Amino acid sequence: MAGFLARRIRYSLLVLLGVVTVVFFLFNVLPGDPARLTMGQRSDLSTLENVRREMNLDKPLLTRYLIYLNDISPIGTHSRDAATQAKYHYISLLPLGSKTLALKWPYLGRSYRTKREVNAVLTEALPGTIVLALAAMTLATLFGILLGVLASLKKNTWLDTSAIAASVAGISMPSFFAGLIIAYCFGYLLHNFSGLNMTGSLWEYDPFTGRHIVLKNLILPAIALGIRPLAIITQLTRSAVLDVLSQDYIRTAYAKGLSKTRVVFSHALPNALNPVVTAISGWLAELLAGSFFIEYIFGWKGVGKLTVDALDKFDFPLVMGSVLLTAFIFIIVSLATDLLYGWLDPRVRLR
Repeated sequence: MAGFLARRIRYSLLVLLGVVTVVFFLFNVLPGDPARLTMGQRSDLSTLENVRREMNLDKPLLTRYLIYLNDISPIGTHSRDAATQAKYHYISLLPLGSKTLALKWPYLGRSYRTKREVNAVLTEALPGTIVLALAAMTLATLFGILLGVLASLKKNTWLDTSAIAASVAGISMPSFFAGLIIAYCFGYLLHNFSGLNMTGSLWEYDPFTGRHIVLKNLILPAIALGIRPLAIITQLTRSAVLDVLSQDYIRTAYAKGLSKTRVVFSHALPNALNPVVTAISGWLAELLAGSFFIEYIFGWKGVGKLTVDALDKFDFPLVMGSVLLTAFIFIIVSLATDLLYGWLDPRVRLR
């Protein structure tokens, strides 16, 4: 198990390094002057030169890449002066002359627009994305498994046909298109009946009561984000349950006089959930990393909306930080899934 764990961690680190490299070079060869984006179009030349030096824009591209790797690494070398320590908030591990080997949170730079640290901005937005992804995945899992089981038990009936048609439509429909339709229908046309809004976030401010949670704002974006995984889970559950129901031990259970409900939910369904668990883990990582357009459509304050707004304003440090954060989440969830399979099935460790 230790060897399997080491291989998966090494592979994950290589993938993360590849993502960091692509993101850095992609955003550093784009046209435009980051210093002028930071200070505005009316800045004087001396101020722009100072900002370029502060942002390391006066150095060669490869040097800037190495500095960026040192900044985002949790262990790096930094100067021992008070200004550098205040910037990186590091803990010194080993003095190296005028520098020190330090332990720190990855430093992602400062936003061009707000001048705040990207870490702080992302930390504020991340809980909204996590809540939305978990709500959408919970909705998709519960209803997907239920519909899949019902479709398998009612094979070749109108219920089975309807479930298959609905799941095909759900898989074929892009999330942003579903989000637009749901927001317009239930948040605008039927607002008086549904009581739901086209836009809104988990937290809202009231001049009298202050900051409070508004759970109803979670309903529409969670449904829009959960449609595609729900459709896939429905089809996977139906296929897996049909395959298990044809096994000999299921016929033996019926021969012993067990009820159909007990056979299905106590014997068939637990043995049919392996592919479903695989889909759930993969989709959870994707929802955590890919709810950009849904958040933007519904005005949901999360990493996705933050990234789209930052792209609109050419706030490249914030965009780079968002991309790296979502890639890191995706890799961590994938690694946890691999380790879970390695623990449940020893054959996976040999691959």
